[in-house]
Amino acid sequence: MTFGSRLREYRDHRGWSLGDLARATHFSRSYLSNVENGRKPATEDIARACDAALRAKGELIAAARQDATAKLNDRPWQTAELVSKLQTSDTTPNTIESLHSTVEELCCQYNRRDALELRTEAHEWLQYVGSLLRRPVGLKAHSDLLVAGGWLALLAGCVEYDLGMGTASESTRVAAAQLGMEAGHPEIVGWGHEMTAWFALTQGRFRQAVEASRRGQAVARGTSVQVQLIAQEAKARARLGESGLTTLLESGRDLLAELPYPDRPDNHFKVDPAKWDYYSMDIHRMAQDNAQASEYATSVINDNIAPDGTELSPMRISECRLTLAFVAGREGDLEAAVGLGVEGLKDGRQSKLHLRMVASELDQELRRRFPGEGAVSGLADAMRAV
Repeated sequence: MTFGSRLREYRDHRGWSLGDLARATHFSRSYLSNVENGRKPATEDIARACDAALRAKGELIAAARQDATAKLNDRPWQTAELVSKLQTSDTTPNTIESLHSTVEELCCQYNRRDALELRTEAHEWLQYVGSLLRRPVGLKAHSDLLVAGGWLALLAGCVEYDLGMGTASESTRVAAAQLGMEAGHPEIVGWGHEMTAWFALTQGRFRQAVEASRRGQAVARGTSVQVQLIAQEAKARARLGESGLTTLLESGRDLLAELPYPDRPDNHFKVDPAKWDYYSMDIHRMAQDNAQASEYATSVINDNIAPDGTELSPMRISECRLTLAFVAGREGDLEAAVGLGVEGLKDGRQSKLHLRMVASELDQELRRRFPGEGAVSGLADAMRAV
C-alpha cells in the first residue's frame, strides 16, 4: 500500500479533513493533497509529522520509506545478501547500516510478531554478530557490532521473559548490559536496568523494582529509557501504596516532551507520548482514579487500532481491557468486569508474567468487592490459560 493511500486511511479513521491535518502538521493543504494522491513523494519530514499527528504508531513512516522490512511477515532487509556480506567480514559502513536497520525492524516487530519466532530470528542475528566480533575488524565497526548485539540481546531477553523463560531472560539481559558497557552505550545499559525493574515488578518485588529503576536513571539520563524507568518506578511505588506520584509522572512527561519524536515509534525501545499514556493508565488504575484510568485506556486502545481493524499492539490493548474491567467492577458491574477481563486475556501476543500480574490484581479486587459471586470464577479460568 502506498503512503498516500495509507495516509488517507488514517485520516478517515481519525475523522480528519486535509485542513485538520494541515493545521496539525504545518504543511499546506494543497501539498498534503498532492502527497496523498501520489502527485508528490512523501519526504521523511512529512511522514513523521503525519504519523505523529494521526497517532499512526510508525505505520506512516514505514509506508513512506516503501521498505520491505516494514512488512512484518517478511524477513527484514534482503537477509541472504546481508548475511553473505557479514560472513565475508564485509563490514563497510553500508553493511553496518543495513545491519542496524535490520535490528531496528526486529525491535519494531516486538508488539505483534509471534514471540517464539521473533526470539529465534533475534538469536540467529546474534550468532552472526558474535561471529563477526571474533574476527579482526576496525574499532568503529567493532563498536557498531557491539551496539547491534546489545539491542538484539535486549530484544531476545524481553521476548524470553514474555514466554515465561525467566532464567534465560535474565542471562540474556546480563549479556546485553555487558555489551552496552563495552560499547560505552548508556541507553543499552539503561535498558538492562529497566528489564531488571520490569522483572522485579511483575514478580512482586516492588522495592527492588524501585531500586533498579533509580540505578538505570542515573546511568541513562536524558535518553528515552529514562522515561520508561520513571514509569517503572511509579508503577512499583503505586503498588507499595505510596501516594503523591503525580510529581514523578509529570517529571517523566516533561522529559519525554524534551526528547525528539522517535523515527520509529513502534520500536519497543523507544518511548513516544502515546506510550506514556499507557504507563499513566496503570498509575491511575492503582490510585483508583477511575475516570482518568478509563480515559487513558480508551485512548490507548483507539491509538492502537489501525483503520482496517488490526491491533497494532495486542499486549497494550489487553492491559487496557483489564483496566476497563477494573473500572466496571468498581462501578458495580460484575458481568462487564469479568467479560472485559476474559477478553483481555484472550489468546494472542502476550507478555505472560506481566499479564498475570495485572489479572491477579483484578481477580483479587473482584473477589473483595463481590464475595461469593460465582461469576468471578470465569476470570480465574481465563487466567489459568495464560
